[in-house]
Amino acid sequence: MNQTVPEELDGERLDRAVAILGDISRSLARTIVDGGGVAVDGATLTEAKARVRAGSVLAFEIPEVEERLQPHRVEYTTVYADDHLLVVDKPSGLTVHPGAGTGDETLAAGLLFDFPSIEGVGHPGRWGIVHRLDRATSGLLVVALEQSAYESLSAMMRAREVARRYAAIVEGVLDIPRGTVDAPIGPDPNRPTKRALSPYGKHAVTHYRRRIAWPEADVSLLEVTLETGRTHQIRVHLAGIGHAVLADRVYGGRSRIEKQGVPEPIHVPRLALHAERLSFTHPVSGAELEFVSDLPEDLSAVVAALEDEPPTSSQ
Repeated sequence: MNQTVPEELDGERLDRAVAILGDISRSLARTIVDGGGVAVDGATLTEAKARVRAGSVLAFEIPEVEERLQPHRVEYTTVYADDHLLVVDKPSGLTVHPGAGTGDETLAAGLLFDFPSIEGVGHPGRWGIVHRLDRATSGLLVVALEQSAYESLSAMMRAREVARRYAAIVEGVLDIPRGTVDAPIGPDPNRPTKRALSPYGKHAVTHYRRRIAWPEADVSLLEVTLETGRTHQIRVHLAGIGHAVLADRVYGGRSRIEKQGVPEPIHVPRLALHAERLSFTHPVSGAELEFVSDLPEDLSAVVAALEDEPPTSSQ
């Protein structure tokens, strides 16, 4: 891949720039540099501590990690299944596929345990996975069970033909009940695992509609839909307009709600984001499929606590 060094990385070490621009670990970036795998403006550099300049073009390839996925029983709910695909409801706290420090308990390992024939569909380490949700996000995912379905569903995702809707409980009462956040997202230069609004990032568009507002708690329940699928997109966009998702430790959402007239704060147990609706055309039958997942008990309890007083609704 070729990546142009942005202004905010001017003067950074080469290995750190590769890590941020390639969205990989610092150790892997250094391994690539040490092995002569990085060219800066056409010249190979092998010194990890070399400094890069804004506007320079870094050329490098990220090697495939050949690590065999091991089947492992995990808890998730199957919403729909046929010979070609399935739709699952992922609980919060379950990582979709293996990565640094994730261990064996991933949705990908659970799928391989329950559907051994999925091995070979898609990419190693994430057999059958067409799209993902953050570890703390709950809700609906479509999974391919055979290669032709995987290719069709992946193409549909790229063409934005898979509709995804989320429920998010956020900080603040939005003045505008409907809106769109159209702002590019890229790696945070200070923390590679984090994302940030950046003029050098990838195009990202998020639409929101306010369902309910609780002014006495300074909290709103939103319906959110995606046009694009960037990492942490909803979380970054909502935090960027001053309405972080509750209990989002990475992007600043608080986990305790102070409500007027209530002596004890309302505790938000985890990231208040749920993938509640998924719709697409079946890649084989052509049938229009739609699936809906109700707000899980932990987030429903937060809403119930907020609704002890009459809420303000927006249609």
